[in-house]
Amino acid sequence: MISVFDLFKIGIGPSSSHTVGPMVAANLFLTSLIKQAELTTIQRIEIELYGSLAATGKGHATDTAILLGLLGHTPSTIDTRLTSDYLAPIFSAKQLALSGMHTIDFDTDRDIHWYDETVLPYHPNALTLRATLADDSSYQQTYYSVGGGFVINEEDATNPDEDHASPTIASVPYPFNSAAELLEQCRQHQLSISELMLANECHFRDKTAVFEYLDQIWAVMQDCVTQGCDNGGILPGGLDVKRRAKDLHQQLDAEKDQSIAKTDKLAAMDWVDLYALAVNEENANGGKVVTAPTNGAAGIIPAVLHYYRDFLPNYSQDGVRKFLL
Repeated sequence: MISVFDLFKIGIGPSSSHTVGPMVAANLFLTSLIKQAELTTIQRIEIELYGSLAATGKGHATDTAILLGLLGHTPSTIDTRLTSDYLAPIFSAKQLALSGMHTIDFDTDRDIHWYDETVLPYHPNALTLRATLADDSSYQQTYYSVGGGFVINEEDATNPDEDHASPTIASVPYPFNSAAELLEQCRQHQLSISELMLANECHFRDKTAVFEYLDQIWAVMQDCVTQGCDNGGILPGGLDVKRRAKDLHQQLDAEKDQSIAKTDKLAAMDWVDLYALAVNEENANGGKVVTAPTNGAAGIIPAVLHYYRDFLPNYSQDGVRKFLL
């Protein structure tokens, strides 16, 4: 079963497959590496990017996402306002503090390899991480960022018959493999979609944990819209794209008390556009967003929820939870 915990991931922009996934892969590699060797015995780290990750990686901050992961940061907990500070020692002093504890020499020109014309067999979004130890032995892992922030390793890729994403679908109270089956389960058991999904989620964790996570998702979405509306300037990427959400927010805020705004039934749609745009710009800026279910679509769900919050009289936290489920 694809859980709501899988579908909605707190991460960073601008891409779930090219930014969030590679950072997750770096986290997985660190965890695996520490099981193989003492952190202090690691002398060198090399990063190899293949296919699409190499071809468009610089524009999607793939390299810096991996470096942040090696520093010990995770997509859900990193303070994106401090990203430049975290990376500064790598670029200025050529020093990488693995997991924030063991510092090694690291030169981005020497230790990051871009193989945009080489596509590994399983998936075009591939990366290999390699550690050289003090005794000259090495340890490496290859990972595939398959979309939506999901990452699998070489072992997963070479055993395609095993369903790594949803190994427990048969054990949930109301299993389904399609929308049609979901609706049939709802009809058969007289449940709404959100009630059915909550029952399935509670098979793995208690209701309190589910609600806490959904509330956290909503809080991050709201903060993302706020940040998008408050921050102007030029988006990264070298194309000199000007952020528009801040000016649009100021314009709509100035108009909201005018009579035309009160009588225009479509005025709310301008705000919905603003909410989505604010998230999209925060995503493009490398800010904290909710992958829903990709970073490219990250603005849609928050925009709908903000419309519910700001324009409908029956807004409640429970309504947000039901919507996300």
